Amino acid sequence: MPGCLRGMKGGRFRVYFFKGSTWRVRKARQGDKGGDGSVGGRFIDLSIAIEDGLPSDPPAMIPRIMYMDHQAGAASMVEFFPGMDPARDLPGGLGWAMEILTVATHAGTHLDAPWHYHPTMDGGKPALTIDEVPLEWCMGPGVVLDFRHFPDGYRVTAEDVEKAFRDMDYQLKEGDIVLVMTGADKYWGKPEYLVKGCGMSREATLWILEHGVRVTGTDAWSWDRPLPLIARDFQESGDSSLIWEGHFASIERGYCHIEKLTNLDRLPPHGFTFFCFPVKIKKASAGWVRAVALVE
Repeated sequence: MPGCLRGMKGGRFRVYFFKGSTWRVRKARQGDKGGDGSVGGRFIDLSIAIEDGLPSDPPAMIPRIMYMDHQAGAASMVEFFPGMDPARDLPGGLGWAMEILTVATHAGTHLDAPWHYHPTMDGGKPALTIDEVPLEWCMGPGVVLDFRHFPDGYRVTAEDVEKAFRDMDYQLKEGDIVLVMTGADKYWGKPEYLVKGCGMSREATLWILEHGVRVTGTDAWSWDRPLPLIARDFQESGDSSLIWEGHFASIERGYCHIEKLTNLDRLPPHGFTFFCFPVKIKKASAGWVRAVALVE
């Protein structure tokens, strides 16, 4: 079947296929030879764009993009096609366009690999780099935790997470992908983005992971609380357990998380499929993703 994606949910196989201008979902119980009809689905883009010079990262991480337009591209094509006259030999005298980027793997919407957090995961195993992350982790049923009511810099506890699932009457299960909505994405493109949103504590992160979750995500700059606020609290208390605690939870239970998501407010609390396949960069700590949700 062309344009086909297969998944499973609630004891039913789900086959996603492209028809016309939208994705459709065909459902069939295990063992059934045929489907019981199809329903429409729509993609929701949950990714921010990588933009030149945008001040929503620390200075050393701000992306730089050099754009080559079609006119400049025409001149560069002469090197590949000796004897070519762009004005005579190219349509409208114009050639290819391209871009050259200087960009960190943690710029834009990206998936952090366990290697980003520590050399080991799962209690001593070698940590996975982004090219080693199983693709099966990167697609699954999505669940949104709406934590927009928490103030910037709030440290989300395991009790907060447990209450959120209890309030939505949802049982977290293996393979779910948990997305935290802090509201920080509304400040994307501004310097204050770096200090917006709540962050996940070690205990909250482990509570999620202990249910068989391997991938989480946030619409904030970091899965942890904003770094300047953690630094302030560390200086005041001397408590080093506050430093990057949500990331370091992977030392005990290996996992990936997505940072810099957006549009989570366009999703239902659950009942959608989430996709976050990363760019394959050899031995890297992260990879850019085009995070999307398929809502039926």
